[in-house]
Amino acid sequence: MEYLNVAPVASIILLFTVVTSLYAFYDNSVYGKFMLHPYSVAKGKNVFTLLTSGLIHADYMHMFFNLFTFFAFAFTLEQMMGHWQFGLMYVLSLILSDLPTVFKNKDNFHYHSLGASGAISAVLFSFILFKPFSEIGILFIPFGIPAIVFGVLYLVYCVYASKNSRDNINHDAHFFGAISGLLITIILVPGIVPNFISALTAKLLH
Repeated sequence: MEYLNVAPVASIILLFTVVTSLYAFYDNSVYGKFMLHPYSVAKGKNVFTLLTSGLIHADYMHMFFNLFTFFAFAFTLEQMMGHWQFGLMYVLSLILSDLPTVFKNKDNFHYHSLGASGAISAVLFSFILFKPFSEIGILFIPFGIPAIVFGVLYLVYCVYASKNSRDNINHDAHFFGAISGLLITIILVPGIVPNFISALTAKLLH
């Protein structure tokens, strides 16, 4: 109940995503209705899947890692940036992160995409603007990594994987979600850039 009080938007997004993902595991027909199909979207059909594709996941592991990351950062982020600002940033990033995928695969009838990864990346990078030197823990690594360092490595990996990977993960959505999160936060939160620069300067001069 405490989470619902301090971060109602993040709470609703988390609950709704868990419920729809679990229901899709139970009823596979949901995938056909909710998955992003760039070929169709490019022709003006099923445009709503730019949103609904972020409400379902491929399997339990996919859902766990996405929503664990969301839980780790979203509730604190909403308190820092504001309720409606957080909600708008999440929804816009979910859409914007998928648009490059639509353009890239507009002629590929067999390509589909799903998951909230683009919006989750946006949450992470928006958080980095507020707390660039907050330590991020990574599984199997016994020490924390400064958020800004993790962010740079993450973007480099996304660019590399998008060009070279054959793992069926939509790395473009991760990358453009991160960029969307940064830009939308800068627009919605006046003063965030000077605060970010001040944090960097203070750390470098410390």
